[in-house]
Amino acid sequence: MVRYGILGFGHHAVKRLVPAFAGRHLTGIWRRDLAKASANAREFHIPHVFSTPEDLCASPEIDAVFIASPDALHLPHVLLAAQHGKHILCEKPLAMNAAEAEQMLFATRAAGVVFGVAQNMRYNASVQLIREWIAEGRIGAPALLHSQFCYEAERSPRTWIYDPKLALGGPIGDVAIHCLDALRFLLATDITRVSTLARRDARSGEVESHAVLAVSFGNGAIGSVSVTTRAAYRSLIEVSGQSGVIVCENAMTVDHPVDVVLYRNGKVAAHQRVSNADAYSRMIDSFSAAIEGRGKYLAPGEDGLHNQRVLDMAYQSWRTGTAQDL
Repeated sequence: MVRYGILGFGHHAVKRLVPAFAGRHLTGIWRRDLAKASANAREFHIPHVFSTPEDLCASPEIDAVFIASPDALHLPHVLLAAQHGKHILCEKPLAMNAAEAEQMLFATRAAGVVFGVAQNMRYNASVQLIREWIAEGRIGAPALLHSQFCYEAERSPRTWIYDPKLALGGPIGDVAIHCLDALRFLLATDITRVSTLARRDARSGEVESHAVLAVSFGNGAIGSVSVTTRAAYRSLIEVSGQSGVIVCENAMTVDHPVDVVLYRNGKVAAHQRVSNADAYSRMIDSFSAAIEGRGKYLAPGEDGLHNQRVLDMAYQSWRTGTAQDL
């Protein structure tokens, strides 16, 4: 039995994490607004509300800390949890830059705790099915990949996402990280090169509102990721290989079933409808199993460091106008 505490109990926790913890041990929470935290605890029958992150991390009632606070708080919260010997599952993006992610890895290794990134898309049935089809050789060697993630930021209750003091960036840091990680997971390889086009608008202020990233993978495939906070929701994955194409519209949604379709010669060769509704629960169960020595978590901190380096290079490419090698 792994007892969890959540640092940063905001909209994401209410919408995604509370349902995912159903039947599991969500023991305590902290959020920046203590009154709201107390109301959340009453509503969701969470036993403990902590007045500070340190109180939560020091509590003997907590075995593992799920960090869902704004991006800029991830480093101090990871270091605090590691100091108290708690296992740590941290939301993406892992940090504000790769140097912070390296500090996290050093601290968690020194503390001997399990450290993972909440890349829940790795537990999506759609993503896992696409990975299986690729590994089975159904499309031959993958050559081109594309992922797109769009949403309307003006509808988001996360008021901090335009604040560069709290958020790593705009949609590159917020959702391109999901796309990049999913494509890496599909190919079981790393990203070696990044080139970015992006722009701001009046509403996004200092962070980007639209971006397109071109990436090279270690196995020779190339891909693109396009993201925006100015369009209706979409989360597409496409993989083109020597002998076929796999397409999944909204592959990264957990809100409704999606169709994974394999095309050969322009015709449907395979089709499977899957649900990602249990992806967050499967992620939490996998992390708990890793803590208890019963399995391997699919998104360890080392993967988070690679992704963070990719994000650093993506923003560097945008600033300099040149491609960046990892």
